[in-house]
Amino acid sequence: MNDRILLNVSIDGRDCSFETETDRRLLDLLREDAGITGVREGCGEGECGACSIFLDGKLVNSCCIPAVAADGSSIVTIEGFSKTPEFDIISDAYAEAGAVQCGFCTPGFIMATAALLREIPIPDDNQIRTALSGNLCRCTGYSMIIDAVRIASKNFHSASSPLDQQYGGLNDT
Repeated sequence: MNDRILLNVSIDGRDCSFETETDRRLLDLLREDAGITGVREGCGEGECGACSIFLDGKLVNSCCIPAVAADGSSIVTIEGFSKTPEFDIISDAYAEAGAVQCGFCTPGFIMATAALLREIPIPDDNQIRTALSGNLCRCTGYSMIIDAVRIASKNFHSASSPLDQQYGGLNDT
């Protein structure tokens, strides 16, 4: 029999409580209990980036995080990030570059792009490749995705709109 715990988290700016098993993955809690379907399971091993979220401002693979480890934390998913001006700039860049095909991997790539541009506002191609190396796409190839990151960087730079360092653009207080 699995032990259960009461878990309190902030998800996309909302305070939430869940009773869950102690051995459950954060990915499963987000999808099944919170109804957040933009966080996806691709590999279940932390290799593809489809389950990427910001946990206390840090990009992580939710398939590798025990749900109990998130107790008291702030989580920003693609659903929450999509309500920010930063998302609009990145999403528009992906569309402009033709970097979206089936869309399964796109949320993870957008979250990884946001994390990169927080740290390095004007990255070179090697920095982009390194930052996106935890994400897999089986449709587009990567040159259009790298182009999208370049476009997003340029658009942030010209708009003088740096990414929110703490919550991916969400006011989560």
